[in-house]
Amino acid sequence: MAKFYGKIGYVHPEELTPGVYDNTPKEYPYYGDVLSNYRHLEDGEQVNGDITVNNMISIVADAFAFDHFFAMKYIWWMGVRWQIKKVEVKRPRLILTLGGVYNGPEAGASDDP
Repeated sequence: MAKFYGKIGYVHPEELTPGVYDNTPKEYPYYGDVLSNYRHLEDGEQVNGDITVNNMISIVADAFAFDHFFAMKYIWWMGVRWQIKKVEVKRPRLILTLGGVYNGPEAGASDDP
């Protein structure tokens, strides 16, 4: 089983001024294991198909992760931000199922996890 170390992006809407919200993610580092590692190419109506990974990563979760697993949006893995499609709670771990490449707002401008 391969080991994992990377950051997970959480999105918490924050009210900047009355009626104005910011959805900028905050990233937190985690350790864990890669449970499964495979990809799926989806042919669509575009020129190049979408790459989807259906990998499962098990992280050792802290209290913050257990309290905010609903706000997890992406995970840094293999140098790419991947969508978190599903989170399964199995204390003391969270099992994350990944999907396609994450294209939403990012926590920072760097390309490093």
